[in-house]
Amino acid sequence: MAKKYDAIIIGGGHNGLICAAYLAKAGKDVLVLEKRHIVGGAAVTEEIYPGFKFSVCSYVVSLFRPHIVRELNLAQHGYDIIPMDSSFQPLHNDVGLCRWGDGARSRREIARFSKHDSEVYGEFGKVMTHMARLAKEVIDHPAPDVASINPKELASLLRMGKVFKNLGPEMLQMNTKLLTMSSADFLDLWFESEVLKGPMAVSGVIGTFLGVRSPGTAYVLLHHYMGELDGAFRSWGFSKGGTGGVSDACASAARSYGVEIRTEVAVSHVKIVNGKAKGVVLANGDEIESKIVISNLDPNRTYLKMIGENNLDADITTEIKRFKMRGSSGKVNFALSGLPQFCKGREGDEYMRGDIAIVPNVDYLEKAYDQAKYGEFSERPFINIVIPSLTDPTLAPPGKHVMSCFVQYAPFDIKEGPEHWPQLSEKFGDAVQATIKEYVPDFDSLVLHRQVVTPWDMQETFGLTEGNIFQGELTLEQLLFQRPIAGYAKYKTPIDGLWMCGSGTHPGGGIMGSGGELSAKTILNDKAI
Repeated sequence: MAKKYDAIIIGGGHNGLICAAYLAKAGKDVLVLEKRHIVGGAAVTEEIYPGFKFSVCSYVVSLFRPHIVRELNLAQHGYDIIPMDSSFQPLHNDVGLCRWGDGARSRREIARFSKHDSEVYGEFGKVMTHMARLAKEVIDHPAPDVASINPKELASLLRMGKVFKNLGPEMLQMNTKLLTMSSADFLDLWFESEVLKGPMAVSGVIGTFLGVRSPGTAYVLLHHYMGELDGAFRSWGFSKGGTGGVSDACASAARSYGVEIRTEVAVSHVKIVNGKAKGVVLANGDEIESKIVISNLDPNRTYLKMIGENNLDADITTEIKRFKMRGSSGKVNFALSGLPQFCKGREGDEYMRGDIAIVPNVDYLEKAYDQAKYGEFSERPFINIVIPSLTDPTLAPPGKHVMSCFVQYAPFDIKEGPEHWPQLSEKFGDAVQATIKEYVPDFDSLVLHRQVVTPWDMQETFGLTEGNIFQGELTLEQLLFQRPIAGYAKYKTPIDGLWMCGSGTHPGGGIMGSGGELSAKTILNDKAI
């Protein structure tokens, strides 16, 4: 007889692997099924061009929860993060603005544009760090069910209430502003220089189909301030070997606990008998049985494809279809014959060892969004560039480099129709390359190979519906007990025995790992297996 597992996890992204590791560590027999030839989902490293290893989609690490690293011994399995110590903004006819890990050094740079801003910059950082520490208490626990009178849920609500009570009147007011204001308006409360506000405001719209002047984007800005490396808040870094190194460490840890991982295995749908998940049906027709099934896919794919509308109440189907999955970004990766120089007025390459943000000011961002609103990719987009081979030479041959460009805006629903993205792919790549050339005139001569990843590619290759990098936008109505929908935010679905663990669940997207961890711990606490 075919083996029956305690749990089958659909999708070998980092959340699925983490969920599997926690369950197996607790003694459960777990199988992970991944459609692609490689685990990691959007956090993968692939050699697209000989000798050059690209972080194809996700490219930096910050939100990954430190306690998961400890509890799963990920460092012993190769988890290794190289800290980023700078954030550079190139400018025309200027040496640009570089913000460093050293606060005093950053203030000196900012003072060139505004003495006032240089004086309040440190205080702003302290406030945001404080708010991020409080937010940590929310993201590291399952979302409370506000409609439940269960004592456990009431205790969870009281714990959250205590967090906000301890804020004090001033911080509570600041929290309200973060939840309701646009990132641009929120930064206007603090700073005067458009040069400084540009790269700071963009954190409020990453992966979200909104502009920097759209209400609610200030929270997304806070989401990106929650980064933590080795206990240091607001820290970002590169995974050694590319972001696939994070996924590989998770997979190695999972295997060490006994998890079975199969790649190049596509799941057609969940096997449902009398309203209960009994296993999965593969694309080739084979069936694998299990006590429970856990989907690491986004809510759209989980509900509408793995479950199917015929197994759902009409109101639930309606709610899932309303869950916003609007993709707004793309990636362009380059193999380079040498190191580009974004500023001839700065010596060495230290200023390029972090990220490089092409965003001259707030208006530049809003104009980029204006095109996207009408179904066009931005001809002069915001580009966040990293050259990880500067700090990790294993990624490229000696003297050569890989350059990763996160690009916004690139709407999935372009006016020609999403299915036309393959024909527009190179035109999109040309727009990105032309924008870079404004700052690096000889850039074309350095390019050995270019890989363009559109929102359509993110959907068709990496399984992200509409190319949304967070498995659903991080807008206020799609957070906490409403992620993905009210009543099913505790990793359960309406189908008995079918759970979720991906970024479409609380607390949201990014290489965080919380969805996988909290889902596994909830399943174990509920004694579901």
